[in-house]
Amino acid sequence: MSIQIEDFKVGFIGGGNMAEAIIKGLLASGVAPTNIMAAELLEQRRDFLQREYGVQVTADAAAVVETHTHVVLAVKPQGVDKALRPVAECFTPGHCLISILAGVSTARLEGLIDGQVRVIRAMPNTPALIGAGAAGICRGRHANAEDEAFALQLFGAVGCVEVVTEAMLDAVTGVSGSGPAYAYMLIEAMAEGGVLEGLTRDAALSLAANTVAGAAQMVVQRQGHPAILREKVCSPGGTTARAVHTLERGNFRATVMDAVGASSARARELR
Repeated sequence: MSIQIEDFKVGFIGGGNMAEAIIKGLLASGVAPTNIMAAELLEQRRDFLQREYGVQVTADAAAVVETHTHVVLAVKPQGVDKALRPVAECFTPGHCLISILAGVSTARLEGLIDGQVRVIRAMPNTPALIGAGAAGICRGRHANAEDEAFALQLFGAVGCVEVVTEAMLDAVTGVSGSGPAYAYMLIEAMAEGGVLEGLTRDAALSLAANTVAGAAQMVVQRQGHPAILREKVCSPGGTTARAVHTLERGNFRATVMDAVGASSARARELR
């Protein structure tokens, strides 16, 4: 039976930005602060999480594992061995480990814990900090449907979630994990173009950011495929058609597609 989100009891190993984003989403969804505990080595960060969100904090990851059956691993990928090996014996087959580490496979996580622990791997992104994230999740060998349902609710609290195979998580990294950077570059370039044409910097940035946000919402709300929506903006012989022609001549779409491929390839290298 799935757990109602307000009854979630979740522990975190690592208390950085992504952990904070998920904590914010859980609290906004009705989870009590006392149901959340974060293990974080930096005292300043622990103090911040406790002061800002009222959650339990500790420097001892073992305390989190021993008191929570659902544990989110939110450390840097290169720190996975250091984070898990000291607490490996604390995990049991009743635990579900939810990892947000890029490039660290479920098989490696299972091997580090050396048991039948249930592992869910996820690739979220930074807009989760404002509840507008996008994440892909997959199951490890021992994870079950209830674990997947838990992860769907967990990441659904901070945005949208797609279930994919583990092999496809590298592509998720290329599209949504790294994707915010592409959007920021587009917004920055649009704003700079506006400044070049005489707009104030503040006005240009506001117009560019809200235009990208509004266009994205049109797609999210199923107002049409991006190609169809683009066609509706492009009047024959008009200003937008001229602009789109310029982008096509600069290989705009092919460059973005190559960027997604490059990010995905780097994720495979890390794995």
